Amino acid sequence: MDAPSLTDLVPIDAIWRRIDAVERRLIEVTTSSNQFLTEIAQHLVRAGGKRYRPLLAQVAAELGPDAAGGGPIEAGTAVELVHIGSLYHDDVIDEAETRRGSPSVNANWDNTAAILGGDYLLAKASEVAAPLGEEAVTLIAQTYAALCEGQVLELQLEEDVEHGPDEYFQVIGGKTASLIRTSARLGALTAGATRDDIEAISQWAWEVGIVFQMADDVLDLVASEEFIGKPAGSDLKEGTYTLPVLYALDGPQGGDIRSMLADGAPTDTGVIERIIDLTAAGGHVDRVLNEASERLRVAEEAAARLPESKLRPILRSLELYLTDRVHAARG
Repeated sequence: MDAPSLTDLVPIDAIWRRIDAVERRLIEVTTSSNQFLTEIAQHLVRAGGKRYRPLLAQVAAELGPDAAGGGPIEAGTAVELVHIGSLYHDDVIDEAETRRGSPSVNANWDNTAAILGGDYLLAKASEVAAPLGEEAVTLIAQTYAALCEGQVLELQLEEDVEHGPDEYFQVIGGKTASLIRTSARLGALTAGATRDDIEAISQWAWEVGIVFQMADDVLDLVASEEFIGKPAGSDLKEGTYTLPVLYALDGPQGGDIRSMLADGAPTDTGVIERIIDLTAAGGHVDRVLNEASERLRVAEEAAARLPESKLRPILRSLELYLTDRVHAARG
């Protein structure tokens, strides 16, 4: 089973033309007078990616009369710069060696280069957002603050087998859902959508953002390195215990898993594979996917508040894309 294609799910040509424009802007704004900084800043930009966040900005822009203006393109550029900049920092924290199938910036150069490159990208995000108005700049700043709060909480919970779902959802709300919500909100805002529509698409995107991370955490357990661009079980190895593992720790297999985590995050591949097997066999992966489906139902309710348009089927397709990727990875 192949992973679904975003191009197939979003058939509006104007959206993809704006995504192409975002790609060009990403290169333009990350070009520094210092050639080495340009190389660092564009390392992950040129590595590609799904561009899910700028895509959401362009989809949401279809709610307003100014979708064809420059605002949504700048919005998509700004949120992607925040996303990539945060990845640079995450990879330093996690000591990651790969990202998107390529060496991470910290592995390719060093931690100093990665930190400075991430700072540069985040500064450029603010620069791009500034002409969009005070609300846009505030939104970008608040979102990055939420990302930091989520990351700090995740650090506090590292190798902690006693925390539960509440803390997990606080982490992913800050680290992932906040930026996905901002992507849709900023796209709608810069296109001149009504306040009611901006609030509806923001609620939709929040729920989708939570599901995005839930699906990503499941993929970390069930997908191949070729599929996700990093080794399976990377979260476990880093001491990050995601929702399926937390459920497994609280289930019949919990004693065995706790004993394997007694000395901290596992580094042995065999131990990681055993924890993954116990988590999947206990039905905890399926439980998380079922919860994700329920959150998608809430997202649908938010989308139902939007005007009847060609956009609603696209939103539904983007919802299903997240869980369909997991099913594709599981074969």
